[in-house]
Amino acid sequence: MESRQSSAERAELRVTNIGGIDETNVKLERGVTALTGRNATNRTSLLQGIMAALGSENVSIKRDADEAHVELQLGDETYTRTLRRRNGTIVADGTPYLDDPELGDLFAFLLEMNEARQAVARGDDLHELIMRPVDTDAIQDQIRDLQSTKRDIDAELDDLDGLKRRLPELEERRTKLQSQIDEQREELSEKREALEELDADVEESREEQSELDAKLQELRETESALEDVRFDMETERDSLDALRDDLDELEDERSDLPTAPDDEIGDLDKEIQRLRGRAESIDAVVSELQSIIQFNEEMLDGGRSELTNALKPESNGSVTDQLVGDDTTVCWTCGTEVETDQIQGTLDRLRDLRSSKLSTRNELTSEIDDLQAEKRSIEGTQQKKQRLDRRLDDVEDEIRRREGTIEDLEAREDELVDELADLESEVDDLETEEYSEVLDRHKEANQLEFELQRLQKEQSSVDDEIRSVEDRLGEREDLEARREEIQDELEELRTRIERIEQQTVDEFNEHMDAVLAELAYDNIDRIWIERTERQVREGRRKVTKSHFELHIIRSTEDGKTYEDTVDHLSESEREVTGLVFALAGYLAHDVYETLPFILLDSLEAIDSERIASLIDYMTDYADYLVVALLPEDAAAVDERHARVTSI
Repeated sequence: MESRQSSAERAELRVTNIGGIDETNVKLERGVTALTGRNATNRTSLLQGIMAALGSENVSIKRDADEAHVELQLGDETYTRTLRRRNGTIVADGTPYLDDPELGDLFAFLLEMNEARQAVARGDDLHELIMRPVDTDAIQDQIRDLQSTKRDIDAELDDLDGLKRRLPELEERRTKLQSQIDEQREELSEKREALEELDADVEESREEQSELDAKLQELRETESALEDVRFDMETERDSLDALRDDLDELEDERSDLPTAPDDEIGDLDKEIQRLRGRAESIDAVVSELQSIIQFNEEMLDGGRSELTNALKPESNGSVTDQLVGDDTTVCWTCGTEVETDQIQGTLDRLRDLRSSKLSTRNELTSEIDDLQAEKRSIEGTQQKKQRLDRRLDDVEDEIRRREGTIEDLEAREDELVDELADLESEVDDLETEEYSEVLDRHKEANQLEFELQRLQKEQSSVDDEIRSVEDRLGEREDLEARREEIQDELEELRTRIERIEQQTVDEFNEHMDAVLAELAYDNIDRIWIERTERQVREGRRKVTKSHFELHIIRSTEDGKTYEDTVDHLSESEREVTGLVFALAGYLAHDVYETLPFILLDSLEAIDSERIASLIDYMTDYADYLVVALLPEDAAAVDERHARVTSI
């Protein structure tokens, strides 16, 4: 599991104005680094600094600053990030470690509000979260394109099979034509020898014979031209029939496509924009809530001592002042003494509101994705209609051109028939009884020459067709190789989604079993994920999709097993389950290949010994495991791990 920075033994981080940090410089050792300290000692802020350098947007600028800066040096490479406030939002530029931080945000930056950690406790769609980084629509588009290409290749190979079966017929036809040509040549040679003998006997009539020969030659040429015209007409008609068949198929394919209202894409765009507007509004609210919660947590933990001291009233040593204990604090909004539990209750409600808003944001994201998928489907149909319309226009133009050519050929045929009739009449006029035998022999010779030319022309056409067939048959090996490549690509694409799903399930189940045993949760027999399939609605249609079902198995005192629910898990058990689920995503998506960090925070719900065991377990899966810990939790962690106590 080597990352691209596996050679770096030490990482150095410089942070300015992130979270509660003014400025700091921290060295992170390869392996585990424990950020040790009480609450409000900027441990989370330092983790946010690492996240910012790695490319995450889920970071906050110090409240009294307008700009923040981070710099992370790994080996010989340096990654920088600058964040600025602009129009109520935070914008960032620079050269972060990751171009796309989605996998890191989901499966490596495991702070308190990490979605993968929270998914288990909230009962979110675990499958959706795991598959979110996978562009399944793009994969399906690739599959459809490859399937279309494969169908084309299959059709070509079928054509080649037909041509291969036709090749022996063509070769047999060529042999037969050659035999006929040889016979015709022999017979023509005999006719010409006989004509030479007859011509010697009628030498005195050579002038009349010459005129007759000219007419017979013209007659032969006219017959040949007529045969050519009729051959061309037959060819054009065959092509016209094929074009009309193509036209019918295209029209059928065009009519089978679903018809969408003209303004449907516009309506979908409006709805998508509306939902995005809602999502952006929720994002703004969540961002504000995050800032409010963070500020109040810091105030509650005494992290802003100057402000707290300024709000406290002057003490005169009265009995009342002496009775005020640690259970009260000064409200930093009104300056009065209030119970800490009351503020903590308000913070809990704010956290619940933030969770609710995030849940709504996820629902909106899912709805937007559905609408975008529907829009892409409609656009794809429209594009196919446009392609078919262009093809229909081309075929119709070609049909009209062929019909015009046939009309011209038919007119030419009529002209040649008339010419042929006139020539035959003129030849008849030149015939006399005296030369009837000579004329008959000339006619026979002319007919043989005409037939010989026809056979030679047909043989040439057969030769061309055989060469064309042999050339196309030579393409079979390349076509079969390409079809095999496409089949492999299709298999890989079809199994990619299933492979990630199955690997996630296997990773989770394997590591959950190991962690439960390692952390000694004796009251749980097993926690595992089952991969099932469900019918769900996607746009206006129902499709079958995978689903991850979380099972929790316990045993009664008498040894009977039963299935429990997430709601009955302790906070510690839920936290561990969420972390293992995030680790499964980290491994299934091979995040370790591009990101050498895992960041952990907010582990207080887990007891110290189990935190130490969990850290030891996760050490093998990232080059740098950076964990924020309270001092008492850090005390249980192996002393060989590096510690940062001052930020």
